[in-house]
Amino acid sequence: MNRQKPRVLARRLAARSRIFRVEAVDLEFANGERRTFERILGGNDSVMIVPVDADQNLLLAREYAAGSDDYQLGFPKGVVDAGEDIHAAAGRELREELGLAARRLDTVHRVSVVPGYMQHGSRIVLARDLYPDPLPGDEPEPIEVLPWPLADGDGLLERPDFTEARSIAALFLVRRFLARERRVSGAG
Repeated sequence: MNRQKPRVLARRLAARSRIFRVEAVDLEFANGERRTFERILGGNDSVMIVPVDADQNLLLAREYAAGSDDYQLGFPKGVVDAGEDIHAAAGRELREELGLAARRLDTVHRVSVVPGYMQHGSRIVLARDLYPDPLPGDEPEPIEVLPWPLADGDGLLERPDFTEARSIAALFLVRRFLARERRVSGAG
């Protein structure tokens, strides 16, 4: 079915915080229905890095998540600065959060986060051939790094502290990316 996008009747700022702007958008759909939608405008996309070490372990970060008010296990992530390349942002965040750099970075996929309400997207980047090269970060406390066997994705999914949808999607997308890479190279 080929749908026509709704016509924008008006846009206005509904709220603003230090990080986000909430825009109210009045729309008219092709069938004449009118609705007001609110969406969060957050600037640049973010990047989520899935580091895999030489022993085929995922390197996860455990850090405080203010939204859920607990410590969550997930992949390193951060905002792509204005004018910054995706791989440069991934390399910077990896160095700031885990103290590691990567000789190989592959963009795996772009995922949207609640597209009905948010303009924001997140690039999933696979980082390999890791080596120590820390950068000072902006984290309020040291991040705990937890190695997890790549082959035990199911075990990771069973953990009560591994719940972020982007991290779960990244796990599946990276495993699929690596399986395709192995098939193409004839390694399995």
